[in-house]
Amino acid sequence: MRLQEKLDAQKKEMVSMAPKEAIAVMQRATEALLTSGIADKAKGKGDAAPDFTLANYQDQSVSLSQKLSEGPVVMGFYRGGW
Repeated sequence: MRLQEKLDAQKKEMVSMAPKEAIAVMQRATEALLTSGIADKAKGKGDAAPDFTLANYQDQSVSLSQKLSEGPVVMGFYRGGW
């Protein structure tokens, strides 16, 4: 199963289980983001990311350029607790 198929199945399951009010809030928020034009400014497949430096889980500074010099990089973003 492709990733998009898995995501679609997960979304369908979540929509069937979540309260209708919660789904409506998420749909309004998504629509507001799309109409704001922010998605047009997002990086796309193949776009270069700007260099940055952040603290890792051990509170050590790590830069994207440093990691790229070691090979391909996969970045994950944690939104934080709700």
